[in-house]
Amino acid sequence: MDIVVHTLSTYPELNSSIKMEVGIEDCLHIEFEYNKSKYHLKDVIVGKIYFLLVRIKIKHMEIDIIKRETTGTGPNVYHENDTIAKYEIMDGAPVRGESIPIRLFLAGYELTPTMRDINKKFSVRYYLNLVLIDEEERRYFKQQEVVLWRKGDIVRKSMSHQAAIASQRFEGTHPDNRPQHSGAAAGDQEKE
Repeated sequence: MDIVVHTLSTYPELNSSIKMEVGIEDCLHIEFEYNKSKYHLKDVIVGKIYFLLVRIKIKHMEIDIIKRETTGTGPNVYHENDTIAKYEIMDGAPVRGESIPIRLFLAGYELTPTMRDINKKFSVRYYLNLVLIDEEERRYFKQQEVVLWRKGDIVRKSMSHQAAIASQRFEGTHPDNRPQHSGAAAGDQEKE
């Protein structure tokens, strides 16, 4: 069943970068970094992968956006994982010291804000999954949770629209072109 949750827009106060070293002993050692840990739904994920040690033959590397929905409580918890995007960031074998840039635009995907324990029964979480695939089709991956949030739309009226409203007030008419009552002061509202 589809679930709709209405929440007001909240802006994250602290938004630090994510930096982590991962690897397999004596085989592979990489360092990855993302510019932020919290992104608005139309944001761009910027980062880089740095190879410190490469002793396996990597065929290609991709980054996935995974959405994990959780419903229910206690023993009746149900998890559903959905891969929203697969984005290839490297094709071919990297060498030690190589740095691979990441630039992933979120606006092209149908995303919702992160929701944690709504009514203690519903959650939506997002993960960036870094996947390396070697020549024998073995997959090495590291998941990192990120928070997505909805940026409120700022509605700005044009200066000409504001000037028209001001002139109508000065002339004694409302924006809907009805004259004000003769005793009403400027800025008072009409009573109907």
